Amino acid sequence: MAKLRPLLAAVLATTVLASTGAAAADPENTLYLDLESGRVVIEMRPDLAPNHVARIKELVRKKFYDGLVFHRVIAGFMAQTGDPDGDGTGGSGVKLKAEFSKEPHVRGTVSMARSASPDSADSQFFICFAKASHLDGQYTVWGKVVEGMQYVGQIKRGESSRNGEVDDPDRIVRMQVAADAK
Repeated sequence: MAKLRPLLAAVLATTVLASTGAAAADPENTLYLDLESGRVVIEMRPDLAPNHVARIKELVRKKFYDGLVFHRVIAGFMAQTGDPDGDGTGGSGVKLKAEFSKEPHVRGTVSMARSASPDSADSQFFICFAKASHLDGQYTVWGKVVEGMQYVGQIKRGESSRNGEVDDPDRIVRMQVAADAK
């Protein structure tokens, strides 16, 4: 039994790290999205949208998203953020060419918001609360929530009569690339 204790301790420590998200599978392609309610872990998908992932990481490293609000949140659909103006009209000033894929929009999918033009995505993105197949192939999927979806579910909803516009919206406390997290 004494010989097994170090092995058991190592297995337990690995299990605890994995269950708390302390060790990201690929730290360079993992985001920590900290909300007041808790941490959301997003696995980025450079295999689907390399240019969008690169831009998101660039903005995260500049602390662009820290403090931004979830300005549009529709129950049963999605929570949208990434607008420095807080009303759905702003962005970082860099438009991205669409990187559409066959990846479905399901619960936890992270995808770029855009206007009517396919190549108009900038800094705004949304997280799906549920399957939204009507978006498939028309919006750039760049990630998936792998931990903390319960915290996304707690984001304050907007009024459906106002297209999800939120009064006194919840904010992103901080976003970081896991490789840079302290």
